[in-house]
Amino acid sequence: MRKLLLLAILSLPPLAHACPTHAETVAFTTEEYPPFVYRDGKEVKGAATEQVQQVMAAIGADYTIAVMPWARAYAEAQSTPMTCVFATAHNAARDKLFKWVEPLLIDRNILIKHAGADITAENLDEAKQYTVGTWREDYTEKLLRQSNFPRIDVATDFKATLKKLMSDRIDLMPISEFYFDKLKQEGQPIEKVVPFSQQPLAVACQKDFPGELQKKMQTALDKLIADGTQKSIFLKYGLHLDN
Repeated sequence: MRKLLLLAILSLPPLAHACPTHAETVAFTTEEYPPFVYRDGKEVKGAATEQVQQVMAAIGADYTIAVMPWARAYAEAQSTPMTCVFATAHNAARDKLFKWVEPLLIDRNILIKHAGADITAENLDEAKQYTVGTWREDYTEKLLRQSNFPRIDVATDFKATLKKLMSDRIDLMPISEFYFDKLKQEGQPIEKVVPFSQQPLAVACQKDFPGELQKKMQTALDKLIADGTQKSIFLKYGLHLDN
């Protein structure tokens, strides 16, 4: 009888497998998009990064943050368990693809041009006569196509698109209004042309992400917003929330 009992105990799954959500590490993927996310040596910093770091510290969960091209960051969060990508625009097309923790911010996008370029538009219809640059798998690429922009240039990442704008290889590009203000303060030769879109930016987790862990992350983010920490983080990076 004792031998049978021992065999029965040995056949049970280990406790680590009984509660995998408490043992596994959350893998965050993101792109370099200062001042929201950027690398400083081996550290990943930024206004969105700090919110993710504080959320995970508040719930005591292990995590990693990896910076990579946006298309890869987005694809990994769609297909790899325990993976989340940030900061991701939450729109109708993406809603059921992920589990969401939000908002890291409410972001407005504008179309901008290289300062001094002979480009004028009073609205989006007039902007359609120009070549507009964006980057692969960014939500602005889909918005441009849905809005029937006929000439869309798709680069590998944000930096490549901005470089094309500065060298006049494209006419316009969408950019966060927060980031536009930051670049202007730094003396970048760019000008606002026309408003483009508005949307919440969020943490988007793979659709099988543990619901209990998602709720804890959302509660922690809600607290950051309610107690003014989110606003303080943005002010630290020279960004002003007015919504």
